[in-house]
Amino acid sequence: MTRVLLADDHQMLRQAVRRALEDSGIDVVGEAGDGDQAVMLTESLRPDVVLMDVSMPVLDGIEAARRITANGSASKILVLTMHDEDALRARALRAGAAGFLTKDCELKEVVDAVRAVASGEMLLSPEIAHAILDQFPEEPVDADSTDNTGPLTKREKEVLQAVADGRSTTEIGRELFISVKTVKNHLASIYAKLDARDRTQAVISGVRLGIVQLR
Repeated sequence: MTRVLLADDHQMLRQAVRRALEDSGIDVVGEAGDGDQAVMLTESLRPDVVLMDVSMPVLDGIEAARRITANGSASKILVLTMHDEDALRARALRAGAAGFLTKDCELKEVVDAVRAVASGEMLLSPEIAHAILDQFPEEPVDADSTDNTGPLTKREKEVLQAVADGRSTTEIGRELFISVKTVKNHLASIYAKLDARDRTQAVISGVRLGIVQLR
């Protein structure tokens, strides 16, 4: 069962999201009313997903996400905010967020997003990705180098392109006629070679290298 920590300073919103998640079989293991509490509870509870608001007292959600990531937590961070700005999305991704939702979405979308992020999927449409790429400072990667930024194999490029197309791990395995375990092994190798923490960073690096396209 997916375990979730809710981090938002609006109690009524937390209650509504909690009901939607629990009604869908997702376990809400805790609630935080500010960013500092979110960091502490993530460390102690180790949820699969932290559903994080941005505008919170004591410590905002972006800085909380950055600290959670810096602590080496395996928890995936899903940002839920009332602000829909490319610059904010870019900041959230730099801080380690795996997905980004706005508060005008339906509760079902939140539930689906939590499940997707928990399973390792990337919540980044091509349109959003293009906009976010413009927000990131250029950090050219030398594809001819022999270190961990070296070129990907043909199969790894196929896997990364499938990720950029929004495919889940299961879908990639089915399309490429390989097992889910093999897909995960390829992803681990891709992350190492591109010095990426997750799918989002890997895709962004892949686009810059010309390895994949956002379609």
